[in-house]
Amino acid sequence: MSRAKVKRKSTSIDMTAMCDVAFLLLTFFILTAKPRTEDPVPVDIPASSVEVLLPEDNVLLLTIGQGKVFVSVDGNDVRKQTLIQMGDKYGIKFSQQEQELFSALPIFGVPMKGLKGFLDLDVDQRKEYKQPGIPVDTTANNELSDWILEARKADASLHNKSLRISIKGDNKEEYPTIKKVIGVLQNQKANKFSLITTIREAPKK
Repeated sequence: MSRAKVKRKSTSIDMTAMCDVAFLLLTFFILTAKPRTEDPVPVDIPASSVEVLLPEDNVLLLTIGQGKVFVSVDGNDVRKQTLIQMGDKYGIKFSQQEQELFSALPIFGVPMKGLKGFLDLDVDQRKEYKQPGIPVDTTANNELSDWILEARKADASLHNKSLRISIKGDNKEEYPTIKKVIGVLQNQKANKFSLITTIREAPKK
């Protein structure tokens, strides 16, 4: 009696749909990922044992290092509107191109009198330029206070939100600079802010 032959079926699997899903996920993560911003000066943040994640949006970040203060504000539209308001306050007219260039800056630390010249530099020159920091003199020239105030106003008018303020300071930074920045916030009744730290390693037993 002859043996019945079983027809072999192909074991190949169509991976087209899987590849489509993988590329869609990859595209989603690339478009939604927040790029890491390079600090204008080296900042070695202090350690802490408390872990609270920094909000991903609607944040005004004050970076302090080498006695200098730098500002970073979330949202191109907020940065652009803040520049317009600062220009009106200081009597400086920024062109549409300068407004667009500034809105793309992730972080800056240039006095108002030198801001137009800074924006006139090309991309490579701006990267190499050593930003002097934003003036934070609490008596004569407190541009930092104006930047914070105008950024808060811009965010409230555009998004009807309150900016969440965070301070990122170098652990070797001298206290007077930190004190001035905190004093600026307190003068604006912004007594709630975050201090950015890194996680301290658990003690070895």
